[in-house]
Amino acid sequence: MMKKKASPAPARLLPSRTAVKRAAATPPAKAQVIRFAVIGDSHVGYGNSSGIFKNLLPKAVSGVKPGFVIFGGDNAQAGADHGNHADAYYKDFKDTVLSTLGSIPYKASIGNWEASTRPLFTKYLGAVSGQMNFPGTQGKVKYVWLDCALGQFSPASLALLKKLDDKHFYVIDFHWPLKIAGITVEPSHVLSQSETSKFFMAIPPKARNRVLAIFTHHGHLFYRKLDHIYPGFATTKFFVCGCSGDYKCKPNGDRGYYDGALTMNGNQVSVEAFQVKVV
Repeated sequence: MMKKKASPAPARLLPSRTAVKRAAATPPAKAQVIRFAVIGDSHVGYGNSSGIFKNLLPKAVSGVKPGFVIFGGDNAQAGADHGNHADAYYKDFKDTVLSTLGSIPYKASIGNWEASTRPLFTKYLGAVSGQMNFPGTQGKVKYVWLDCALGQFSPASLALLKKLDDKHFYVIDFHWPLKIAGITVEPSHVLSQSETSKFFMAIPPKARNRVLAIFTHHGHLFYRKLDHIYPGFATTKFFVCGCSGDYKCKPNGDRGYYDGALTMNGNQVSVEAFQVKVV
């Protein structure tokens, strides 16, 4: 009995020369860079803060126009004189922001000088804590701002942190600096170890490597630590800035802001921020 001849294996289709040429000509995906600025402690209403802020803010948005501006609290010296001039100080701050930024989106955190005037803060600058899409990232990166105006995180702020997930990246801002090993901020202007621990422990373990950067203020100087800021947060970057007004700021160039860049390249997302001094 003759054996049945095996059928030949199906021919493997090879890509056409046109397809090969097209693939070779397709460049790799280009990284997307979103520029942003971080400005803290303008203290409008104190000394010459209004004039200093009006000089600094246009410089922060000139040149490479940022797609987002973060204001880190003590935006207005609202609590001074028992809040008697708070409305005027908030209005001065917001008028400067709107006239300078135009269509550039912004968000302000609440600081200790605004804590006693929360209704006015909300009227002029919105919610004291919350979460939004970081502009320009198509929802891939979330911006989270928290309320620790009096040196303690509000229950609503801690609740926000507990909801962070591993499907987004995060940039977080609040007024008081965390107690990070080696920090050079005056200790009286740094959160307690207890509050610092509350902050970090509120963030679910699955989200900890998704926190790109934490921006804080209040210390009236610039400081940064770029890795291992706390156990479990090996890649999170930590920043302090707070010198855009006349409150405890020096006229020798120490005033300034952070020029930030958020880079998205496929599944890789990173944040860089560099101090820019303004005389």
